[in-house]
Amino acid sequence: MPTVKVRNIKNEEIGEVELSDAVFGAPLNEGLIHAAVRNFMANARQGTSATKTRGDVSGAGRKLWKQKGTGRARIASLRSPLWKGGGNVHGPQPRDWSYNMPKKMRQGALRSALSERVREGNVFVVDGWNLEQPKTKDFSQSLTRLGLGGKTLIVDSLENDNLVLSARNLRHTKIVNCFGLNIYDLLYHDQLVISRDAANELEQLLGSGKGETQTPPAEAAPENTEASDSEEAA
Repeated sequence: MPTVKVRNIKNEEIGEVELSDAVFGAPLNEGLIHAAVRNFMANARQGTSATKTRGDVSGAGRKLWKQKGTGRARIASLRSPLWKGGGNVHGPQPRDWSYNMPKKMRQGALRSALSERVREGNVFVVDGWNLEQPKTKDFSQSLTRLGLGGKTLIVDSLENDNLVLSARNLRHTKIVNCFGLNIYDLLYHDQLVISRDAANELEQLLGSGKGETQTPPAEAAPENTEASDSEEAA
């Protein structure tokens, strides 16, 4: 099991925690991570870009001049794409870019990315973010004491109002809970900070479930030998 030192926000080492091999010790699977990132970005697309076709632009629908005898090219409508201000041909139209990815594949990509962050040494476990008041300066100083700079992702409870309010003004810092952790944020941020409670919750959410005990099948009820003997005697 990977072992990570636990620190407080004053950068004082207060112990160690053993992380689960199922979640933080998975092998690197670049193909699975790439597929998960593509799925996340596709689901985030708005798909609202559109152009006006000849049926959407304004203009009269009458025929501008007769078909023959004028010496000019035949024309049917002012809204034709051949005219300035006419409709657009084969332009983008609103569409839904999202598609479903199996839950086990998404969880597997998260496990692989989390494990790689641990192997890189970019996972930090803190005992908890206990800020006395929602103040960005105090939160920024705690990050400096922990040696965290650049893009930092913090996984903790969103009920910690002082932490959420203190971090929202920092450009390169993001706060999520265990349910909001996604593969894109995990790869975009260089450093990952997890509270001890969040680490336990992640192990429960992303655990493979191989260690779960299965209930044994119910044993067949013994036959009533006295009833069968009486039936044979009758």
